[in-house]
Amino acid sequence: MILVIVIVALFALVLINVPIAVAIGVVGVVGVYINMGPEHLLNVPLTLFNGATNFPLIAIPLFIFAGALMNTSGISKRLINLVTSMVGFVRGGLAMVNVGVSMFFAEISGSAVADVAATGSILIPEMKRKKYNPEFSAAITSSSASLAVIIPPSLSMILYGAIAEVSIVQLFVAGIIPGILGGFGLACFCYYYAVKYDLPREAAFSLSRLGKAFKDATWALLLPVIILGGIFGGFVTATEGAGIAVLAALVIGGLVYRELNFKMLYRAVTDGVIQTSVVMLLVATSAVLGLFLTEMQLPQQLAQQITMLTDNPIAVLALINILLLLLGMFLHGAAAIILVTPIVMPLVIQIGVDPIHFGLILTLNLAIGQQTPPVASVLATACSIARTDMWKTTRVNLPMIGVLFIVLLLVTYVPIIPLYLVNLFY
Repeated sequence: MILVIVIVALFALVLINVPIAVAIGVVGVVGVYINMGPEHLLNVPLTLFNGATNFPLIAIPLFIFAGALMNTSGISKRLINLVTSMVGFVRGGLAMVNVGVSMFFAEISGSAVADVAATGSILIPEMKRKKYNPEFSAAITSSSASLAVIIPPSLSMILYGAIAEVSIVQLFVAGIIPGILGGFGLACFCYYYAVKYDLPREAAFSLSRLGKAFKDATWALLLPVIILGGIFGGFVTATEGAGIAVLAALVIGGLVYRELNFKMLYRAVTDGVIQTSVVMLLVATSAVLGLFLTEMQLPQQLAQQITMLTDNPIAVLALINILLLLLGMFLHGAAAIILVTPIVMPLVIQIGVDPIHFGLILTLNLAIGQQTPPVASVLATACSIARTDMWKTTRVNLPMIGVLFIVLLLVTYVPIIPLYLVNLFY
């Protein structure tokens, strides 16, 4: 009953245009006051602070800053030109470019919000100029950016690996095939949408144009090699990898491409601070709501109800997916991982599910959660860039959410998909 009240209260606040982070914080604080007593309000400031200062989260502002640097220093532009020269000749190619660039960018940023902020600011205006529906432009940018949750380096996987005490490198490897499947599925939907609405081709395929674009983007393509090579090789942690991403973006943008000046650097810093503030405020207020839910033992009660209903692994995984999809609607990914992982892991191990396998199930649920209001942090960022209404964009985004959901079902019930490369190498 309490969970229903929380959901209704959040929806009510969002519907009257209360900012999502504020709505989450208000519900959490009111819940703490009513159910735990006013003396527990003293814990709220500490919870806000601790929620936004966990060590793995330090990587978030660094990756976001790296994304902002890539956006202002010509790196993102060169990646976009390269992918355009590869698939731009297909009908609706600009939408496919969006998907392809997001997959490239996911290997650099590790953050879906950084991905949509960096690529969306270039691609969404261009898609609108080419007569693409604004809501569709925001939706495909948002959904493809969520591939950053699956494709390494993934901040969500890093956080889950630290809490569940499983190999982060193996989680990264497990995310490769699902990430490719998600990108392929979104590209197929883009083609269907383009044929249905007679969207334009960008340009005829040209081998010389592809060669020139590849040459221009060579240094940009080195970024994922440097970041993933350092992490996979065990030379750096994810947070240190994020710092390297910033340094590499500065060197490549400023010294190699010579497009990064102090004015652009100031803009990149400003954009990075703004995006970080939005994300970290969501993380902090989600921690307060998480405090309330945990103290009321609502997640524990839900987990107990699941085991009482059935011990069949297929049914249990279905119920866990439903739980994670619901939580993903209201909690930021990091907060959901922190809240759910310690509670669900004993159940996951009990039914014989590999913790690496479950890590992919969890992150895919969170990828979908980034697209489902009221929180939908990635969708909100894309709508802000496209200047579209979130609820109208969500209606257009439903088929793309469906693609991610199909990948989730495949990963959940065909374990060889996420675990094939893990078993092959480890």
